[in-house]
Amino acid sequence: MVLGVLGVAASNYFYYLAIQKTNVATAIIIQYTAPVWVLLYMVLRGLQKPTLQRLAGVALAISGIAMVIGIFGKGGLRLNVVGVTAALVAAFSFSFYNVAGHDILARYDRWTVLLYTTFAAALFWIVVNPPGKIIVAHYSGAQWVFLLVFSILSVLAPFSFYFAGLQHLEPTRAIIVSCLEPVFSIVIAAIVLGEVLRTLQTVGILMVLAAILVVQIPERGSGKPIALEPE
Repeated sequence: MVLGVLGVAASNYFYYLAIQKTNVATAIIIQYTAPVWVLLYMVLRGLQKPTLQRLAGVALAISGIAMVIGIFGKGGLRLNVVGVTAALVAAFSFSFYNVAGHDILARYDRWTVLLYTTFAAALFWIVVNPPGKIIVAHYSGAQWVFLLVFSILSVLAPFSFYFAGLQHLEPTRAIIVSCLEPVFSIVIAAIVLGEVLRTLQTVGILMVLAAILVVQIPERGSGKPIALEPE
């Protein structure tokens, strides 16, 4: 229940708030500092060592995202106290459900975990945004269908797959792989909407892919993925 509210619901809410107060580029780049916080937590807890491989993976992922979303170009970062704070809270929430989610998924079936987390998030939103407010909005039938499809494709399905991934990957690896999200957004926009993929964005995509490859390579002498026991 805590994972559903402080992880799933909070990360989404504060991410959207950050976009509202700043812009997409600012919100994404701050939220995707999450790999740094996850790695820092794992190191401080003695669950991992700050190896060159892990540090390189985190640095490549964040730098690649910065290039993909174009923060070095026009309109780059737009700083706002509320927006930046919200994006940081989103990053911490994202980090929390990666670490806590992995621990819970190691002990319970992922469908059970998914049921309780989404149920808790739903209860949270019922309190924050009561059904009465939704009813008086008088959405059309087509809008309700869109909301249903959107909730399945952009919330239920992604979280189902992500929780499945967390069962097999330790948090640092999983959260770095999740950095593909903005990459896919840019690529899909280029294919479906005909948007131009700039050279800097292509370099950023390659950096994110390199980060994922780096952290998936077994560490020297281990021959297998890192387990979550003190090293």
